[in-house]
Amino acid sequence: MPPRLDLRPYGKLGLVTFTVENAKGSLHQFATERFAEEMLAAQPGIEVLELGPIDSELDAARAQQLGKERGVAAVFAGHLKVTNPTAGGGIAGLVTPHLEATIRVDLAVRLLSAESGGTVWRSSAWATQKVGQVSLVGGELNFAARDPKTAYGPLVNRIVNLVAQDMWATWQKR
Repeated sequence: MPPRLDLRPYGKLGLVTFTVENAKGSLHQFATERFAEEMLAAQPGIEVLELGPIDSELDAARAQQLGKERGVAAVFAGHLKVTNPTAGGGIAGLVTPHLEATIRVDLAVRLLSAESGGTVWRSSAWATQKVGQVSLVGGELNFAARDPKTAYGPLVNRIVNLVAQDMWATWQKR
């Protein structure tokens, strides 16, 4: 079966760096790069112009402006949200307390026409993952990922794959 979202008729596509909520560092850039990789793998031959971050939310007027300025037929925009980790744990070996955290990451992506500014496609997904050890400091949960790509990478990969499903051709058994 052909993909539900065929990108070839658009010609050149724009991709703005995803916005991010509740995460520091370059996680949103990582998610944007993974989304671009997924698009290009799903539909070889398409052209994606990575536009970088924009100073405001991508709305109809901004999509039309980017279309005129950059020569793209449509623009992808996305928003990545990382929830605060929730603590879990117990007593290991009857005496040693252990804590772990579960995080949730949401990704919402949409494609806006550069001609009309209207939304042509949208998709979203979320996933959770346990992220190892956390500590309790002053009665508050302390979770600090030294490398967010390592901590959140598998989770970002999973939600990007889910969001981009519509771009892949599928097989149908007859």
